[in-house]
Amino acid sequence: MRVLITCRQMQACVDEFRPRFEERGIELAMPEVVQQPTEEELIAMIGDVDGMIAGDDPLSARVLAHAGRLRIISKWGVGTDGIDFEAARGHGIRVTNTPGVFGDEVADVAAAYMVMLARQLHRIDASVREGGWFKHEGRSLTGLTLGVAGLGSIGRATGRRGHGFGMRVIGHDLAAPADEPGVELVGREELFRRSDVLVLCLPLTPETRHFVDRAALALMRPGSLLVNVARGPLVDEAALVEALASGRLAAAALDVFEREPLAGDHPLRRFEQCVFGSHNGSNTREAVLRASERAVEHLLAGLERAS
Repeated sequence: MRVLITCRQMQACVDEFRPRFEERGIELAMPEVVQQPTEEELIAMIGDVDGMIAGDDPLSARVLAHAGRLRIISKWGVGTDGIDFEAARGHGIRVTNTPGVFGDEVADVAAAYMVMLARQLHRIDASVREGGWFKHEGRSLTGLTLGVAGLGSIGRATGRRGHGFGMRVIGHDLAAPADEPGVELVGREELFRRSDVLVLCLPLTPETRHFVDRAALALMRPGSLLVNVARGPLVDEAALVEALASGRLAAAALDVFEREPLAGDHPLRRFEQCVFGSHNGSNTREAVLRASERAVEHLLAGLERAS
């Protein structure tokens, strides 16, 4: 059997799991990946594999039409928005993911971004490195309202960190979650109107694409902060550029983008008050091993089930 691994984090720790593959006679294919392969690259690779541990790959109907032997897609991580489930079912391909494995890790990054934006620590660091002594008058997080969009494991953990900063926490979730202690559940418009800091922890679905658009940004308080640690297309980046240019939004921290990696000439790059990441919020040694363990378990179970 042959297994394709396109998730960079899984590739980085594959030696931890290699004996499990070897004892089953499974050959591994691990192409070099920056963020995720293109559809064309996947089409060239997917035709002769029985299983796959995928990252954020565009596993569209077009790609899966070339997967003649594929029986299991084990998605490393939570988001499955890149997978065409209907096409997978049509080809008899099982799809799994690994939810709940890095809520605390991504929430840590969200909290770090909140502090960086409120105090502009990245600009101070850059100034000192260049021989300057920049002093920014920041904002205290204590007493501000933290809005959390999406109350899964990441959103709930983010809310707990907000409480630790002394913030009021409000939350919104399309799935109408059970009450989370200390989080006031609000509607979508109220979330935008009341948040001093808004953190996006939503999955990407047709309903949440461009969750933050021009209308939403117009509702937000002048001088508010936006943090996205979920999926890039939750934010209409053209509308975000306008809100930053007008001063309506004070700053944004984006760990993810509509197109990744971020283009060198993207207009967001001109806003020095913003902080950018590399879709890396979950990437700690502990979280990678947890997610990889689950992904390997799902993969092997799927291969055994198909044999």
